[in-house]
Amino acid sequence: MEQSYSFKGSETVITPALIYYRDLVRNNLEKAIETAHGAEHLWPHVKSHKMADIVRMSMKFGICRFKCATIAEAEMAASCGAEHIVLSYPLVGPNIERFIKLSEAFKATHFYAIGDNLNMLSRLGEAAKCSSLGNVDVLVDVNMGMNRTGVPLSELTSFCDACASIDGLTFKGLHCYDGHRTEHDYHDRKQQSDHLDSALKPLLKSICKNHQTCSLIIIGGSPSFPCHAESHLTDGEETKQVEVYYSPGTIFVHDYGYSKKFPDLPYVPAAAILTRVISNPGRGIFSIDLGYKGIAADPAGIRGQLLGVEHCEEMFQSEEHWTFRMQPGHEDACPKVGEELFVIPTHICPTSALYPSVIVVENGEVVDEWEVTARNRKITY
Repeated sequence: MEQSYSFKGSETVITPALIYYRDLVRNNLEKAIETAHGAEHLWPHVKSHKMADIVRMSMKFGICRFKCATIAEAEMAASCGAEHIVLSYPLVGPNIERFIKLSEAFKATHFYAIGDNLNMLSRLGEAAKCSSLGNVDVLVDVNMGMNRTGVPLSELTSFCDACASIDGLTFKGLHCYDGHRTEHDYHDRKQQSDHLDSALKPLLKSICKNHQTCSLIIIGGSPSFPCHAESHLTDGEETKQVEVYYSPGTIFVHDYGYSKKFPDLPYVPAAAILTRVISNPGRGIFSIDLGYKGIAADPAGIRGQLLGVEHCEEMFQSEEHWTFRMQPGHEDACPKVGEELFVIPTHICPTSALYPSVIVVENGEVVDEWEVTARNRKITY
């Protein structure tokens, strides 16, 4: 990796420390906007960073819609003045009332819920009718083949009909997340995305014919949104009222996992962890102060790319330690105690949630500190 993550004043930073590089985040934002053919087509997810500062930065680029996984994330985005927020997580239990209270508190923000269960949607409708809102806008969650949440395509038309009939709700469109689109080769990913879009397109026409309130689709994730951005889901008179939005998330910060898995994505990891060597317990062996309490422990395999140290291999990792061994013949190149190193996390999303704040670097100097605002699942509501 050619990008340098070193910065002035690092010797005073307590490690491990998560560093965000503001210029790189900005560059990634600009690339995403170009791929989406304009900021007005983006509905990005905030779950990778959970930071009000990045929401505000995105808004300066013209992005006014945000997608959230938790009510805390939605509160954070609303506090920044976001115009539209979708809570892309099924509402059950006390989260129904929390969503209603949040919507009541931020009148200037247009909130949307998603759903794939008519019983829970009916409860949401009842709660909306009993509140000052009177009504909640809802997107039907579509199972695009990931089989995590959503209504199967075979049942989508009838489900939308039933959803639209629930008092207290307005059926506004579809939420179509295809997180299983992880093909390494872009052309394979595009082919699979096109296949899904072709299956969805006639269903959308039928749904729009029956429901004039159907006005938007949020589709795709970081790997697949470039594919959907080149499709034509809403061609034709039947779907002229529908706006299509794309919802990448990870790419604004990016990470080692995405860099390795999706080489076609033109983004640069904008976060790194500063760590230090704390021990040389044997010849050619070194331990750093970055255990799995400081970096995401998923997915299986390497948890981060250790920069600047060649010919080494991981031995094991524990809560506060990560131990490596130099390969035979390279023992003399072993990093020494006190040496600073940088690691690019394999998975930035849960890594960010491990830190209360991040140090912000630009042009090789510390310029700010950003709170990880929504790292907890509850802020106020």
